[in-house]
Amino acid sequence: MLIFGHRFIDSQNFYHIQSIEAIINTPPSSTILLEFNEENLDVIKHISINSIDLALEIKNIRELVYANSLGASFILVNKELAKTAHDLAQEYLFDAKVLVNINEESEIEELALLGVDGVIFSNAIIKINS
Repeated sequence: MLIFGHRFIDSQNFYHIQSIEAIINTPPSSTILLEFNEENLDVIKHISINSIDLALEIKNIRELVYANSLGASFILVNKELAKTAHDLAQEYLFDAKVLVNINEESEIEELALLGVDGVIFSNAIIKINS
């Protein structure tokens, strides 16, 4: 299980941006985090063309499928969607890893038992402004 942002474990950060211009304010080899929505498609395309690692935060199964098709390395889902997202990712052999954003260490065990690929604490997500 991947764990991002835990105080015991060194891990990469995810850089949440709002625009293409904000990418310049992220470190080299960063993973860019975006909420999936149609307004972000130009940013997603720019990230893909420039071979930048992408994490997409999704809200439903349709967006899960889109995120994988758009080349996301990580797909962030809420806890309620975690099991279904994991099962679909396994069924369709997604390259992307399914992550769940958590607040408490106690949630790790529950999500490990569901088989999700990983968890991410909010302190691993750094908001970048343009």
